[in-house]
This record gives sequence, structure tokens and C-alpha cells, in this order.
Amino acid sequence: MRKGCQLFYATDFQSLMYPCFTFCRILGIFPYKINKSTFEASDSCYILSAIVISIFCIYGIIILHELNMSGTVMYISIPRSLERHSYYVLGIFIAITTYVLRNPRLLLLQTIMNVSLKLPSESYKKLSILIHIKDILGFFFIIILTLVCMMKRPLNSILVTIFGMYLSLLLLQMDMLYVNCVCVLNLCFKRINHNLTKVQEFVLTDESHLLRQVYYKQRNSFLIIKLKALKKQHLMVSDTVQILNMTFSLQLIATIITSFSEITFNLYFYIVLSMAKEEEEFWYWFFLISVIYYTIKILLIVWVCDSGTNQATKIGITVHNLLNNTSNKQIKNELQLFSMQILHRDNVFSAKGLTVDATLLTGVSDRLFISNS
Repeated sequence: MRKGCQLFYATDFQSLMYPCFTFCRILGIFPYKINKSTFEASDSCYILSAIVISIFCIYGIIILHELNMSGTVMYISIPRSLERHSYYVLGIFIAITTYVLRNPRLLLLQTIMNVSLKLPSESYKKLSILIHIKDILGFFFIIILTLVCMMKRPLNSILVTIFGMYLSLLLLQMDMLYVNCVCVLNLCFKRINHNLTKVQEFVLTDESHLLRQVYYKQRNSFLIIKLKALKKQHLMVSDTVQILNMTFSLQLIATIITSFSEITFNLYFYIVLSMAKEEEEFWYWFFLISVIYYTIKILLIVWVCDSGTNQATKIGITVHNLLNNTSNKQIKNELQLFSMQILHRDNVFSAKGLTVDATLLTGVSDRLFISNS
């Protein structure tokens, strides 16, 4: 990492992702090195990542075996056993997917680095406060919660607790990596729309009075060059959205299933414990905090994806307004080409056809309420 990276004061993509990359490197899931503005594969980091993921998966399989066969792991109820099974299986799946897709993820990070070069540093500074606080609080929240759990559980379950902590941290970092990438692409769409709005203001101002012919030609040439540059930018960002969707689709589906599964199970455990009126204050709060944690995480993912999709949609609206407010044929032709490009680019953040937006939450919530009723 660069020495110039400062917390809460990012100036580019690399400094914005500094906490996320650092935590991923600690967990052994960031097998890359950064040389100036280029992501490169690191053989030593690849080997370390392979060893870490292999140990993690082998121990996860051992735990699942004990859950199914020996019964030595202390889960006293069938619902709790089902919850652990689903969490471990999906977690191991995400860990394997993380390692297998390391090369596509390298390409994605490099592509986002390239398309974000045109963003002003002020945009990064504003976003870095949210990104850095989110990444740091999430990482240490899981560590602190795990340490508290260790004090409440017997000594023979320490390894299982550490395994659960690593799994939770791995899932969190991969989700936050996705969220951060979407936020940067959201900034790119916002910047394109901002520049189009400036072009629109320029057109409306100059169309209001008669211009001299020489100035009129110069202005039109400038606008056409500007529109072509914005169209090229839009195409690059749109291609990056598709790469992001392909790279994170499996992980995102597993994350959505895990989040709703954990919310449902922990809410059930919380209600059962409340009705039993047992003096288990720690687990009472543990289940409630778990519900809040997964709810916040899934809401954050949906919010950033919905915001990115809305920003992409606004570009189409701005281009349409420009098209209606200009009379020059050359500019109209360029705007029509831009409009056609927008129509053919489905800038929606999705996973294997599943669109990640507010309708996802309402759809799942409706099904849960219907099934419970």
C-alpha cells in the first residue's frame, strides 16, 4: 500500500479501498500487490491464500461432520443445528468462490481503477468517510463480539468460535468489497450525469439568443467532442458494471441467502428465549444484535445498488432532455447515438438475473410474512 493513503481522506480508488484491502490481506484473501496504479498477481500471496482457504475449508468440513455424526459440538436444538449447517455450508462455498474467482476479481479491480481516474479527488474525500468508518467498525465489531462469546462459552469450543469469527470476517470483507466497488461506479455515473447537466445548461443558455456563425461552429464542435468523450466514459463504466455482476454474482446470491437465513433463525431464537423467560441475558442480546447486524448489511447492499441504478437511469433522462432542447443536427445525431447506447446497456446491479434493489427486500419480506401467517 502507498504511504500516501490516509484514513477518512481518500484522493483516489486505492486510498479509498485502503482499509478494505488491508483487512482482506490480513485474512489471506487479497493475493495481489499494487504497483503504482496497477494491480498485479503475487505468487507468494496466492500460495498463502490457497493455504488459508484450504485449512479453513478442511476445518469447516470437520465441524460439519461433528454436527452430523459425533454430536460433540454443543448445539442443543434442531433449529440451531440447521442454522449452523446453512451458515457453514454457505460460508465455505463463498470462501471457495473467493479463491477460484481471484483472477476475475483482479481484472475487475484494475478496470474500476482505470474508469475512476477521471473522478475528482473531492468526490473521494466525501465518500471515504462513509467507506472507511463502515469497513473499520464492521471488522472490529465482529472481533469484539467474538471475544465476548469466547468468555461465555466453554474452553473446548474456542476453535469453533475462532472459525466462526474468521468466516464472519471473510463474508463481511467480500460484501464490503462489493459495496465499495458499487459506490465507486455510482460516483462515475454521477459524474457523467453532472457533466451532461453542464452541457445542457450551456446549450440552453446559448440557444436563447442569436450567435455569430464562427462562434456557433466552435461551440458545436466543442459540444460534440464533449458528448463523444462522455459517451465513451459511459460505455466503459457500463462494461465495468457487467464485469462486476459476473464476478460477484455467486457470492452475492450466497450473501443474500445467508443474510435472510440468519435474520430468520436469530429472530426465532430471540423470540423463543423471550417467551421462555430464561435468565440468559447475553444470548438474548446476542440474537438481537445478530438480527440488527444482518439487517443493516443487506440494507446497505440494496441501498448502494439501488442508488447506482438510479444514477444510471438519470443519465438517460438527461440525454433525452438535451435531445429535446437542441436544434443542431450534428449534436442531435450524437445525442441519438448516446441514447441508443444507453438503451442497449442494462446498468442494473444483479446476480444471475436477480436484481438487487428495494423490490428484493419487499419480495422476500412478503414471502416470509405469508409463510409465517
